[in-house]
Amino acid sequence: MQVHPQALCESEHVGQGTRIWAFAHVMRGAVVGADCNIGEGVFVEAGAVVGDRVTLKNQVMVWDGVTIADDAFVGPGVIFTNDSRPRSPRMPRVRERYREPANWRRPTRVERGATIGAGAVVLPGLTVGAFALVAAGAVVTRDVKPQQLVAGNPARPRGWVCECAGRLNEELFCQECGAVYRWAGEQLVPQGPPHV
Repeated sequence: MQVHPQALCESEHVGQGTRIWAFAHVMRGAVVGADCNIGEGVFVEAGAVVGDRVTLKNQVMVWDGVTIADDAFVGPGVIFTNDSRPRSPRMPRVRERYREPANWRRPTRVERGATIGAGAVVLPGLTVGAFALVAAGAVVTRDVKPQQLVAGNPARPRGWVCECAGRLNEELFCQECGAVYRWAGEQLVPQGPPHV
């Protein structure tokens, strides 16, 4: 593990080969896997879980209850949220609700290989499916299916992407790597190796 002298890493659960850059803060109780890149100004709160080979670009905010699976890419300035009805826990009227995290925390999951574009906001309690692609600036208000491309505010489906992140055409062919997919129930599955 490599921690920049101006970063703060309080967690004892950071994997081998992970780099944490200047002004990043990984709190005690956060879990970060191996071979990750934690960019400048990233905040990873206690209770967050980051898998192996994950890239968190500069200024990403990962809160308690957020899980990011292996090989995901989170672009600069992405904000995750974990409370659908936030109030200051110091306010007397809601103080009791905030005594127990199960009363307010809504877990969010980013599945393997997914990409969250720069400046996107992911609302609490959602799942971004494996190899999905959330466009820059999107506001994610509902689950994103595996390999689905979503964009806008609120984020809406705009098509499908290959595991390489190339856009699939109507025949489910990736012009980037040549992979061909087919539907198996509600899931895209590759028909064979890419045609290079």
